[in-house]
Amino acid sequence: MTSSFESHTHAVRLSDAQRDRVLGVLRDGAAQGKLSHDTFMRRMELALVARRPEELAALTADLEGEGRLSQRILRVVGGVSGFPGRIRRVWQNERLPKLLLPAPSPRPLLIGRDPGNGLRLNHETVSRMHAELHTQPGGGWLLRDLGSTNGTCVNGRRVTGTVPVRAGDQVSFGRMSFCLSAPAPLPPA
Repeated sequence: MTSSFESHTHAVRLSDAQRDRVLGVLRDGAAQGKLSHDTFMRRMELALVARRPEELAALTADLEGEGRLSQRILRVVGGVSGFPGRIRRVWQNERLPKLLLPAPSPRPLLIGRDPGNGLRLNHETVSRMHAELHTQPGGGWLLRDLGSTNGTCVNGRRVTGTVPVRAGDQVSFGRMSFCLSAPAPLPPA
């Protein structure tokens, strides 16, 4: 005799974590170009209405076959493909005009298009009062953007607030870029 419990058992309900894992695999597959947009959209819909783990597994069976070796190869290829970009940035940095850091002074060096600035940059992407550069009390320099329209960047990152800078840093005021260089040491008196 069969109990009523055995004849009416249902499959375990899928968890949100299982669905999220499958949705992540599908997103990665689409990002890597393994799925067309239409296939991706259809599989996403099927993942959201799936009721059994086998249904979810079928949606990603052709995407999860990569082993550790292929993942390693993808990482190596990614690193090698980024190499020319790194070389180009270093080469470009060496070709940038040098901007001599100011000698220590209690007053900041104002940078911008305004004729009264200590460093006047006459370019349409530079604001009238673009940035200021001043020395730190213990040595070193600080750069602060003064609310410029096109921003100030240090080593490719936009400046918000005040950031320390040093010789060798690449700075951009709008679309004008420079490589900071330290002043020559003064001879002993």
